[in-house]
Amino acid sequence: MSTKYESTNNITSSEDLVPEKSKFRTPTFIYVLTFLSTIGGFLFGYDTGVVSGAMLIIRDEFKLSTEWHECIVSSTIAAAWMFSLIGGWLTDKLGRKPVILLASIVFSAGSIIMGLANGKEVLLAGRIIVGIGIGVASMSVPVYIAESALPEVRGRFVTLNTIFITGGQFIASAVCGGFSSHPDGWRYMLGLAAVPASIQFFGFLGMPESPRWLVSKKKYDEALKVLRSIREEDFPIEEELESIKEACMDEENELQVRIRSGSSSSLWLKILTTKATQRALLLGCLLQGIQQLSGINTVMYYSASIIQMAGVKDYSIAIWLACATASVNFFCTFIGLFLVERVGRRPLTLWSLGGVVISLIILGVGFHLMTLDAPPVTLTGNSSCSLARTCTDCISKNCGFCYWDLPSGIINGSCWAQNPVDPFSYPEMGMCSNATVMRENTELTWAVDWCPSRYSWVAVAALGIYLLFFAPGMGPMPWTINSEIYPMWARSSCNSVATSTNWLFNLLISMTFLTLTQVLTREGAFYLYAGFAGLGLITLLFLLPETKGRSLEEMETVFSGPWCMNFGSSDPKNIHVKKSSRCDQSHVNYVL
Repeated sequence: MSTKYESTNNITSSEDLVPEKSKFRTPTFIYVLTFLSTIGGFLFGYDTGVVSGAMLIIRDEFKLSTEWHECIVSSTIAAAWMFSLIGGWLTDKLGRKPVILLASIVFSAGSIIMGLANGKEVLLAGRIIVGIGIGVASMSVPVYIAESALPEVRGRFVTLNTIFITGGQFIASAVCGGFSSHPDGWRYMLGLAAVPASIQFFGFLGMPESPRWLVSKKKYDEALKVLRSIREEDFPIEEELESIKEACMDEENELQVRIRSGSSSSLWLKILTTKATQRALLLGCLLQGIQQLSGINTVMYYSASIIQMAGVKDYSIAIWLACATASVNFFCTFIGLFLVERVGRRPLTLWSLGGVVISLIILGVGFHLMTLDAPPVTLTGNSSCSLARTCTDCISKNCGFCYWDLPSGIINGSCWAQNPVDPFSYPEMGMCSNATVMRENTELTWAVDWCPSRYSWVAVAALGIYLLFFAPGMGPMPWTINSEIYPMWARSSCNSVATSTNWLFNLLISMTFLTLTQVLTREGAFYLYAGFAGLGLITLLFLLPETKGRSLEEMETVFSGPWCMNFGSSDPKNIHVKKSSRCDQSHVNYVL
C-alpha cells in the first residue's frame, strides 16, 4: 500500500505514509542498528554506576580528600558538558555515524588509562577522556535513533537508549560487588568499560548513516539505499524520501528569503526568533535541568556512599546494596518502555516526578531519624572533638567516632580527631588508634563519615522507592522528548544545547553533594532536591505538551500553540495540526 505524495501546498509526514489500521513491521536490521547505537548509552550508565563503588576503594588507596573525591567524580561530567556542545557541530559536519565511532574510540582509550592509573592525577586524566566520549555520544545517539525510526516506534526505540543507560549502571554495580574484595578490584571495574566500547566500534563500522543527514547533504542515492535497509519491502520509501527532500528544500528556500530580505542567516538567531523552535528548546533544557536537579546522579554516583552514610559499615555490603538499588532503576525502566506509546510522554513524566518528590522527602526524613537516633559520646578525651555529644556531632566536626558494636548494643562511644595523613585510617589517639587491637576485635569500629543507626533500612528503602518512580518517566522522557521536538535544521544544535544543560546541572549536583551534606546536613540536602523537583513538577504541569503519536514533521505546529497546556486532554489527536503553505514563509513546517 502506498500513499499519494502531496507536492503543492501540503507537506507529507512520515506518519502520513503509514496505514492507519495495518502498521508496517519493523525490519530486523533497525533493531541491530538500535542495539549497537545504544551501547553508547550503556557506556554512559556503566561509568555512572562504576564510580559509585570504585570510589569507596580508590578513596582509601589514594587517600583522597573530599575535594579530590568530588573532582574525580565530576571531571567526567565537566568534560561531557563541554563536548556535548561540540557534538552538535560535529554531527552536522561529519554525520551521526562518524561521531558515534569517534566516541567509542575515545571511551576505550579513557577506560584503559583509568585501569592502569598509578596515581590520582592519571586517574583524573582518564576520567576526563571518558567524559569526552560520553558527552559526544549522549547527544548523537538519541538523534541517530530518532532519525532512523518510524513515528509509532520512535519513542520506544529512544527509550531503549535509557534502558541501556540503566542496564550499564546495574552491570557496573554488579562488577563493583564482584571485585570489591580483590586487591586491585577498582582497576578491573574501570578498565572493563573498554570491552563494550570496542564492540560498538567494530559493530558500527557496518551501520549506515542517518538517511535524513544524507538528504541534507544532497546524497539522495545513499539515503534511498539506507531507507531500503531500515524499512519493510512494501513501505512507500520513495514517498518518504521525497518528503525529507522537500523539507530540506523548504529550509533552503526560507534561508534564501531571509538573506534577500536582509535578515541574518545565523542559525542561532533563527532558532531564537522562531517561536516554535524557541519554545521547544526552552522545554528541552527545562526537562534536562529538572532531571538532574531532582538528584538522580547524586543517587547513582554516590549510592554506595549514601548507603554507608546511613550506617552500613562494610564496603562490600554497601556496594552490593547499591547494586540492588541500581537493579530497581534498570528493571523499572522497562515500565517506561511499555507505557511510553500507551499513556504518552506527558502523564508518564508528571506522575514520575510527583513520586520523586515524595521519595526524596522520605529519604530526608530517614536521615533525620538517623540523626535523632545517633549513639551518644560516653567517653571523653582531651581533644576538641570530645566536645561532641553524639556521633552525628562528632563526624560533622571532621572527627571520627570510635565505638564497640556488641550484640547488646553500642557502648563506649568516643570522638577523636582524624588522622591528618589519611582521614580513613586509624586515629592517633583513643581506643581505635591501636591497629593490632582493631584487627583482632571486629566489634571495635572506627567511623569517619557515617554513624550506626537502627534506621539504615529507611534510607535504603527510600533509594529504591525513588528509583521506582524515577526510572519509568524522568529517566527516559527528557531524552525521548528532546529527540523528537526539533525541526531538522535545528535538531543537532538544539539537542546539543539541551544535552549540555543536562551535563551542566549534573556537574553542579555531583560537585556539591558531599559539601551540601556538611553544610545543610544529610537530610537538608535531600529536602533541597525535593524542593527543586517540586518546582519542576509545577513548571512542567503548565508547559509540557503531549508528543505521543506526532510525526517529527508535525512538532513545529504542536509548539506553535499556546504556552500553557489544556489540562482537559493530553491526547495528541486533539491537537489541531495546520499544514502550512510552502509560500507562507512565516509558517514553514520543517519536515525530517
